[in-house]
Amino acid sequence: MRFALPRDAIVHHCANEVTEAGPRGAKRQSILVGMGVHAGFADLIVISGGRVLFLEVKSQTGRLRKSQEVFRDTVCAQGFGWALIRSVDDALGALADNGFTSRVRPARRAAP
Repeated sequence: MRFALPRDAIVHHCANEVTEAGPRGAKRQSILVGMGVHAGFADLIVISGGRVLFLEVKSQTGRLRKSQEVFRDTVCAQGFGWALIRSVDDALGALADNGFTSRVRPARRAAP
C-alpha cells in the first residue's frame, strides 16, 4: 500500500498476537496484553492527510472473530474508517472509499 499512498503516509502493522503454542507463547501473550495489546485490534492502520483507516486483513474465506467485530463497531462509532480487505484491490478500494489520496486506481471490485 505504500506505493499507492503519498510519501508522508504512515502504514503500520499491529503485531497483536503471539502464535507460539504452549506455556512460552501464553507468557508472551500475557506480557503483550500487559503492555496494552487490545483484543480484536485491526492488522493495519493507515494515517494520511488527516485521515485514519483501520484495515483487517483476511483470506478469501477468513471470518472476523467476535473481538474484531466489537473493535470494528467501536472505531466506526467514533467516526474512524474501518475495512475488511482480502486483496490488494480491496485495500486500494478501501482507501478510495475512505477519501484517501492515492497514486493508484483500484481495479473494479465485486460487491462484498
